[in-house]
Amino acid sequence: MKKLLIVDDELGTRESLRMIFDREYDIITAATGEEALGIIEGLRPSLVLLDIIMPGMDGLAVLERINEIDKDIIVIMITATKTVKTAVHAMKLGAYDYITKPFDLDEIRLIIKKALSTQDLRNEVKILRAEIDKGYSFGNIVGNTGIMREIFDTIKQIADSKTTVLIEGESGTGKELVAKAIHFNSNRKGKPFIAINCAGIPESLIESELFGHEKGAFTNAYGRKLGRFEMADSGTLFLDEISELSLATQAKILRFLQERELVRVGGTETINVDVRLIAATNRNLEDSVTNGTFREDLYYRIKVVPIHLPPLRERKEDIPLLVNHFLSKIMKEKEAKAKSISSEALDLLIEYNWPGNIRELENIIARITLLSKNSRVFPEDLPSNIRGNAKLNLIKEAVLEGKLSFEKAEAEFERDIILNTLEKTNYVQSRAAELLGISRRILKYKMDKLGIEGTAG
Repeated sequence: MKKLLIVDDELGTRESLRMIFDREYDIITAATGEEALGIIEGLRPSLVLLDIIMPGMDGLAVLERINEIDKDIIVIMITATKTVKTAVHAMKLGAYDYITKPFDLDEIRLIIKKALSTQDLRNEVKILRAEIDKGYSFGNIVGNTGIMREIFDTIKQIADSKTTVLIEGESGTGKELVAKAIHFNSNRKGKPFIAINCAGIPESLIESELFGHEKGAFTNAYGRKLGRFEMADSGTLFLDEISELSLATQAKILRFLQERELVRVGGTETINVDVRLIAATNRNLEDSVTNGTFREDLYYRIKVVPIHLPPLRERKEDIPLLVNHFLSKIMKEKEAKAKSISSEALDLLIEYNWPGNIRELENIIARITLLSKNSRVFPEDLPSNIRGNAKLNLIKEAVLEGKLSFEKAEAEFERDIILNTLEKTNYVQSRAAELLGISRRILKYKMDKLGIEGTAG
């Protein structure tokens, strides 16, 4: 039950308000400002009903002290009609609202209910922001290799600047996560972080998405629309896959970076916005500049601070850290039972080359965490392509070391391919043969030769 403090030198007022709200709130009363401040210091009520005119310390002085103690405490002033101007002044000092004597019961209930709802919303936003800050802290970018430590240092150095950043790396390497880490560790963290995937929006709509449009600018433009640059004002705009933008759109982004102003599609008004731009690409932009698909002047404008994210296959020593991180994260998010990974399964994950990078690893950990019935993940819980990849590497090493003949290695490889295809097609041989590009008769011959059963064992 929320605590409500009533502060009034008149006993009748205190008791009347107590009787009105006694069933809804935990009521505390005080006859003086000094008494009220002592209660606030110790109990931190959710809301204070505070009389303006009191002997000794008046309501305005008490309000100022409450703001110093805890700005989250909501204060509603109690005033007579003749002191309404003073109540309005109190609101400028931070009071939420005021009520006048004689009281309107319905009005008081409504004001208090609305005030407490506002307080709850503020608290939810605080909690959410704390979670967001935590989620995009450096601790959420997992890695202990030298190159990852360099990236952490770069983020710390540039976070508070307005410098434009270009994040390069293959798909799935965590480019947006780095962009968010820069934003949420900067002095802009309380402001918007707006992300847009440039590859996911048709060319005919991209200019409107970025810069907004005015009513009637084109067919179906029924009203004004703010673009992503305006939405990110005072914050950060993340342009993912910037290499996919047309040369015309690139020119408009370049103009914005030079002038820090924009004009909506169909508009004439020049709009100034304060936006920190972070761009990302999975392509080699130098090659794009050379072949004429990316503007050279824009390239140098966005590559003030370059950050290159290595693919997972180049930082395999981080895989155990990432696996444990994702296991903990997914078990917490999905409220799944605790799981650990066996050394044999971990070896297979390290051996795999991860074409989908960190995103692929996270998806696989999520799948085996939710689907595996055991508390420990074993090799048989891993997808067949990861198991097969490890087996292929073992066969290759055995051949190179002279422990296995080429003929036997070829048979093992062929057996593995056929088994994986049969598993994929639920042992429907005609479908498996089609995927392998051979006839069903040849598939059956090879299965018999290699000792492969015709149905799942």
